[in-house]
This record gives sequence, structure tokens and C-alpha cells, in this order.
Amino acid sequence: MTNPQTPDRRSPDGVRTITDAKALSAMANAFRSRMMDALKVDGPSTASALAARTGQAVGSASHHLKVLSEAGLVEEAPELAKDRRERWWRLVDPGTRWSRADFASDTAAVTAAYAAEALTVQRQFERVQEWNANAATVPEWDDAAFATQNWMRLTPSELREVAEELIEVLMRWSRRDLPDDGAERESVFVFSRGFPAQP
Repeated sequence: MTNPQTPDRRSPDGVRTITDAKALSAMANAFRSRMMDALKVDGPSTASALAARTGQAVGSASHHLKVLSEAGLVEEAPELAKDRRERWWRLVDPGTRWSRADFASDTAAVTAAYAAEALTVQRQFERVQEWNANAATVPEWDDAAFATQNWMRLTPSELREVAEELIEVLMRWSRRDLPDDGAERESVFVFSRGFPAQP
């Protein structure tokens, strides 16, 4: 249940700050995480299309959609259905974020937050490994792909400012209207992390 002292909030760009352990638990599942990614990349979809996209049975996809719906992460899009039997689903929010500090007094929620973060890091690592294994097959993308890391000396508030600036750039590019220039565009995965560390 959402902590009444820290209700879920949305930034001006619609990104939702999760403060509900149920939502975090729902996201801490590989199939559900992949389904949310597919809805982000492809837009609204049916359970059968999501099942095909994520390599699972339709019944399993329907179950995971129900869990995500109960957690307030996806919702039905009835206006897209061609008939009463067809059910379409979409993301409730364009993005989510969370901070373990919001759950300091809720051990179960902190555990769910760690699980969701661990899954996210694992999937980021797997995507990088897969790209490195196949990059040579698409030289034009291999030349465009990038990786960067930097050391800085910052206060916590300065690190938050860096994060906000990076997120603003990524959101601007992900939400822009695509030009009608005939160019073929692929889905591109970009991630960044910033935290205190030592060389």
C-alpha cells in the first residue's frame, strides 16, 4: 500500500516517482520488466503481441499484465479494441523512478526496491554484453554507439542536478516528434548511473 506520507508523485514531464512497494514488487520480475519496455518502445499492445515479443505464453503474459495493472503501472486502452474480446494495454506513465529513501521505514518496500534495482542492473549488463557480441555485424551502428564514464567531485545536491540535466536530455530526445524524412530509426537503449565510488 502506498505510504500516505509519501504519495506517488509525477514530475512535469509525467515521470512517476514510485513510493508503493506493490509497484516495485511488480517491476522486479524479468518478464514484467520486458513487457513494460516493449510497451515503451512499441506503444500500446495486446497480451498476445506482448507474449510473442517477450517469448512467453499468452496466458503468462495476461497474468503479468494483471499484476502490472493492479500495481497501477499499465492500464487498458479500450478505444484501440476492434471488438469486445480484444484487450489492449498501455503504460500509465511515460517513465518511473524511485528512491530507497522514500521507503526507509518499510522493510518490505526496501527489499522490493533492491530487487527491482538488481533486475535493472542485470538487464543493463546483459544488453551491453549482447551489443558487444553483435556490434561488428552493423558497422554503421557500431560507429554511432557510445560509452562514457567520468569522475567528478560533487555534493549530493550537485549529483541530483547532474541527474536532472541528463534525464531532461534523454526525455527530450525520446519524446520528440520524429521527422518525416524517410530515415529508418531503430529503438536505441541509453542508460547512465551516477554514485559515489573510489578508483
